[in-house]
Amino acid sequence: MKNTLLNEIAANLRIVMVETTHPGNIGAAARAMKNMGQRNLYLVKPKIFPSAEVTARAAGADDILARAVVCGSLQDALQDCVLVVATTARSRTIPWPVNTPRECAPEIINATASGQVAVVFGRESSGLNNEELELCNMAMQIPTDPDFSSLNVASAIQIICYEILQTIKTDSLLELKKEESPPASTEQMRLFYTHLAECMTDIGYYDPAVPRSLMRRMKRLFNRARLDREEMNILRGLLSTIQEAVGKKK
Repeated sequence: MKNTLLNEIAANLRIVMVETTHPGNIGAAARAMKNMGQRNLYLVKPKIFPSAEVTARAAGADDILARAVVCGSLQDALQDCVLVVATTARSRTIPWPVNTPRECAPEIINATASGQVAVVFGRESSGLNNEELELCNMAMQIPTDPDFSSLNVASAIQIICYEILQTIKTDSLLELKKEESPPASTEQMRLFYTHLAECMTDIGYYDPAVPRSLMRRMKRLFNRARLDREEMNILRGLLSTIQEAVGKKK
């Protein structure tokens, strides 16, 4: 039963690595994923892939490498996802609520019942930038010794996949339940944010020439809320009505 559940979850869960520099880290990540029952690897603009070093470090996880999807941008890698979880090791100017992998695991698992879920890992040297973080619904941080908090990306992937596997194995009440109204996908949210910025500009609330942090805060707000499609349609309708009222409907 647990193996069947793991397979169902793994089918809708993807590990996304952004601009990985060292090919050995890709191979080690594939091996870590296979150890923990995961199989979907997405690579955003890897510096070197494929290569002999990738294959050697994978140590038998060749099937994961063969299925790996290479994307030109993080947005492409997240196109149809209903939940996106960022991993981060540093604080931000605009702080994000951060949970541990153990806290996030049940939410990640439950979301796979409604569609594709992504866990995103940034560059070895600098992690994810703010624009990439804006594409995510929540942030996750692995607790470490504060005096030495840097983790190898493949090790981080292993830890998070382990927590997901342990939740599946130990939670006797775990049951995947599809939500009544499907969550809005990342592509639908992208269109919503374009509409939101357009509407706020039309009413004079937002100046695209002086963005500061307004849109970043708005994205953080709605990403955390995790709108379903019906809620998003309500908001899109509200924005259109506002634009009609001020004579700016296009």
